[in-house]
Amino acid sequence: MKLFETIRNIWKIDDLRSRILTTLGLILIYRLGSKVVLPGIDPTQLSNLAEQTSSGVMGLLNMFSGGAFANASIMALGIMPYISASIVIQLLGIAIPYFQRLQREGESGRRKINQITRYLTVLILLFQAPGYIANLHMQLPDSAFVASGWRFTVSSTIILTAGSMFVMWLGERITDKGIGNGISLIIMIGIIAQLPFALFAELISRLEEGGGLVMLLVEIVVLFFVFEGAILLVQGTRRVPVQYAKRIVGNKQYGGVRQYIPLKVNAAGVMPIIFAQAIMFIPITLAGFVDSESATGFAATFSDFTGFWYNFVFASLIILFTYFYTAITVNPTQMADDMKRNGGFIPGVKPGKKTAEFLDSVMSKITLPGSVFLALVAILPAFAMMAGIDQNFAHFYGGTSLLILVGVVLDTLQQIESHLLMRHYDGLLKSGRIKGRTGGGASAY
Repeated sequence: MKLFETIRNIWKIDDLRSRILTTLGLILIYRLGSKVVLPGIDPTQLSNLAEQTSSGVMGLLNMFSGGAFANASIMALGIMPYISASIVIQLLGIAIPYFQRLQREGESGRRKINQITRYLTVLILLFQAPGYIANLHMQLPDSAFVASGWRFTVSSTIILTAGSMFVMWLGERITDKGIGNGISLIIMIGIIAQLPFALFAELISRLEEGGGLVMLLVEIVVLFFVFEGAILLVQGTRRVPVQYAKRIVGNKQYGGVRQYIPLKVNAAGVMPIIFAQAIMFIPITLAGFVDSESATGFAATFSDFTGFWYNFVFASLIILFTYFYTAITVNPTQMADDMKRNGGFIPGVKPGKKTAEFLDSVMSKITLPGSVFLALVAILPAFAMMAGIDQNFAHFYGGTSLLILVGVVLDTLQQIESHLLMRHYDGLLKSGRIKGRTGGGASAY
């Protein structure tokens, strides 16, 4: 069978085999760490915390952390503080000249930006960790705390901060030494870890409330079609024809070859949805510091998945971040200059500034439906819950969970395909190269 032959080919490539084993080893360390409970807390009395994270935004936060949030783990805050810090730094890159200069400095500038992002992550954690500890005191009985007082708060804050920084370090090591994007893989593994429990909960729900296995089968079929739609969203492109001259004598062009620029309908991938979700977690964090009725009501409004305001703000943020992330990842001016330098032009469009304006216009037109569709897929779980599907299983009917799964899996398979094709092995699919979020083919990653 082709599958087993492909696995043998993967195992033959020493570098690829080493990267896959390194990735699996680092993921195993992360999964084990998510089970280690904070010192000073009785792990047998976490039932109230588990109940709190079974629904609402807390449930989604628990999913992103791979269950570490509900376990009161040393890695309970997960990777989201790092994502929040990345959002802030990228926004500063638009407004502050210093960060704009760093972005233009290449590798050295990227290292400085990464260092600043780490410092900002620590600062965010120093605010989020006490909020998480305050939430533990509200949810757990006093008997659950073996230790208490300011010493427990300070030590737990340090441990939670170190735990999240260690998760970030694991993600960076996966990116450098493993396969795929480490940060995205860590989020994806946390989501996949919750899938068996969500499926079992939905099965129990259908057996008890009606519908039985037939209804569950219908739900899985619908989930399959939603999954296919998410793949189309990630892979969708519009091709712009570019004419390249084969031979130029004087001012005359002889011959020529036509190629295409694949402009992606969703050039930002799943990053807008991750960024928007990180913003939606802020009210929950702030509510841990304030014990007023208005703050509690505000946090409750933005914890209701099926609520209008939660979904409206979430969808609006996704559309906004899609345009923002597309603007910083796709540079029409540079594309126009590259075409002009290589003797290329878009038929009917003058080279240079007019070409850049044309590409910018095309990107704006295709980004709008792409961003709206991305926002629609993101809020699908709310409609699934309204239809009576268990909340944990509804997360996989679109939303952040499904799009992260699709995007990360495609990107990881894309890298594996690149290794296979470079060594003249057959790819993972007979029908053609896998298209990921970052390019039109495997070699574009």
